[in-house]
This record gives sequence, structure tokens and C-alpha cells, in this order.
Amino acid sequence: MPFSDFTKAMKKEYTIIAPDIFPTHMELIREIFIMYGYKLEVVHYEGKKVIDMGLKSLHNDMCYPAICMLGQQLYALTCGDYDPHKSALIMFQTGGGCRASNYIWLLRKALADMGLEFVPVISVSFSGMEKYSGFRFSVSMAVKGIMAVVYGDMLMLLKNQITPYEVNKGETRVVTQRWIKELTEQFKSNRGLTPRSMRKNLSRMVKDFHEIPRIYEKKTKVGIVGEIYVKYSSFGNNNLEKFLATQDCEYMVPGVLGFFQYCFANMVTDYEYYGGSRRSKKLGEIGEAVGERLEKAILRVLKDYPEFVAPFPFEATKRMADKIIDRGVKMGEGWLLPAETAELIKNGYENIICAQPFGCLPNHIVGKGVIRTLRELYPQANICPIDYDSGASGVNQENRIKLMLAVAREEKSTDEENRP
Repeated sequence: MPFSDFTKAMKKEYTIIAPDIFPTHMELIREIFIMYGYKLEVVHYEGKKVIDMGLKSLHNDMCYPAICMLGQQLYALTCGDYDPHKSALIMFQTGGGCRASNYIWLLRKALADMGLEFVPVISVSFSGMEKYSGFRFSVSMAVKGIMAVVYGDMLMLLKNQITPYEVNKGETRVVTQRWIKELTEQFKSNRGLTPRSMRKNLSRMVKDFHEIPRIYEKKTKVGIVGEIYVKYSSFGNNNLEKFLATQDCEYMVPGVLGFFQYCFANMVTDYEYYGGSRRSKKLGEIGEAVGERLEKAILRVLKDYPEFVAPFPFEATKRMADKIIDRGVKMGEGWLLPAETAELIKNGYENIICAQPFGCLPNHIVGKGVIRTLRELYPQANICPIDYDSGASGVNQENRIKLMLAVAREEKSTDEENRP
């Protein structure tokens, strides 16, 4: 299918519309695009009108994340907030083996069916970039994008552990926004990118969150795993984090850096299992090594603040996965999903919500399929798979989570009664 080019003239005049994928991270990524001359807007449309747009424009058998993300972008073009003749769309892809690999072509087909085939669609993908005369994802943009992932992970980790306990409601959000603004200013002058400056920023960041006044009380700890979009996006998971906050919970979501490390690790697996190229294997090894250095900086800083729960090193996460499922199971979130579940349980988040799109084969296989093994390895685990779909009832989802939390509180009460 032919597609419209994103030209040099469009760079100054066009707004590039991106779906809301990762909290915090997308705010930093948006600023990076802006500093390189692109007008990137992350849209936050939600509700039935967006879902209906996705269902109307895409094949109804497509997965829920496609309906949400593409629905947001198509709604933006039709609701009157953006001029379709001055807009482009962008889609970030991992190039995996599931239906997500077809998002770009689905979006272009939907635009053609709507008479909007002139709207350019930009693909940013692991599996190879398409060529555009007016869009170039430069090395310096990529470096800043990687740093946005690192800083975004740290901000997300600290924010999630402080917000449920803050004395002054909203203070954690203020500190988060202040750091996003400061990092943006640093990126503009190419600062905060070296290992030394990164460690300095991370150290100052943790100190700022450490100084936020907190109420020291015990809350029910919940870990969130699942398909990468539904796990992070508030639209995709029906504002799961806000709901957990109303249930007096503290929640933990694994970092985005771990997913990229997983993708690089799979390049090595491809070579060892399926005869992939040596070049791809080498690239995977380099990517894993870079990821390891970045995570070491995060772990080194958190070591000075033991009140914060730190993630496991990725190598340890991989070893946990090997006890549950083979490394060759790598479609979608593959072996990473049970590995992150095990990591969260060992970090004290024994109540696990597995957020997965209904009918997502990789997540149903490795999400639901390994629960028995996980419970054998970790008898204290309280795991609740939740399906998200355009026709799913939000009330039913919340009731299932409430039941899981009731079980968690009952077990906690029993433990306290039996404690000498």
C-alpha cells in the first residue's frame, strides 16, 4: 500500500499526533521531539467515543491496544481539534511477531477508508525505519530517547512509592513535573547525557522524593504486569492506578527499560534457538550491555535510600524466568511477563494484577498459563488476571480486583493473628 511522505516542509507546519502510551516517559519524549523541530502532541482522549472510533475504523478482531491507540489518533483528526491537512500520525513499534506489527498498515488503511489517505503516518520501529524526506530519527535523538526511558523509569518508581503516603496531596506530582521541566532544559543544551551527569541527576532526584513528607502506615501492595500498552496506559487499563489508590493500595509497575532489555535478549535467543544472524546477535549483546550499565546507575543510587524498593538487575530477572518458562517463549511479552511477576512477588508485591487484552494469545499463554507454576514457586502469591476489551465491563473488572484485595487483607489479618 503506498503511503504519504512526511516532507521537509511538513516539519515546520505539521502537528505529529502520538497516542498516550507510557506515563511520564511520553512527556519527556514529546519535549525531545520539540527540541529537534517537530511539533509532537501526545493525545489523551478517552471514553466510549474513542473506542467507537477504533471499532468503526479497524477490523473488530484486532487487539484492544490497537483499537485504543489508533482510535485516539483517528479521533484527534475528526473531532475538530486538529486540521487533518496539517497533521501527521506517529506509531512506535517493537516489530514483534504478534498483531502489533500490523498497526502501521491498519492505520493507513483506516485513513484511506476515511478519505484521509493524504495524512502521513511515521513509523518508529525496532525492525527497521521507513524512509521519509522530512523526518529523521538521529543518533542524538535516540540517545536522549534512551535517557528519557531511564529518567522516566526512576520518576515512575519513586512517584508510585511516595504518592500513596504523601502528607500534602499532590506534592509528588509537583516534584515529578519539576524534574520533567529540568531534564528538558538539560536535554536542550545536551546535558544530563553522560554517565557522570546521569548519576548526579538520579541522585538529586531520589533525594528530592525522599524529602517529601510521608505518613508511615502499611498499605496493601499490588504489582501490575501484563501486555505493555495495557500495563502502562491509563486509557488501556480503565485508570487502574487511580482505582487502586481509592482502595488504599500501593502499586508497583516494572520499568520500561526492562522491556527493551528483553527485546535485546531475544535477539541473542533468536541466534541460539532459530539460527538468526550473527550481526543481530551482536547487536542484542551490545544492547543488553548498555541496558545493564544504565540499570546499574539506577540501582547504585537507590542503594543509599533503603526505604525505596529497587528493581532486580535484569540478569536476576532472566534467571527467575528460567525457573518458570523457556527463554524461547518470546512472542509479545513472552517470558518477561512471568519473570516480572516473580520479581514483584520477591520484592513484597505479592498481590499481582495481570492486565491483558482479551484474546491476546502471547499474554494468555504466558499470563494465565504460568499461574499454577508461579503459585507452586511462591505460595504467598495472590494473582488475578484481568481481561481488557472494548466490550468488557469496568464494574466487573473492579469487582474482581476488589475480591483479590479482600483475599489479600484476609490473609494479612490471619498472619498477624498467628504471629507470636
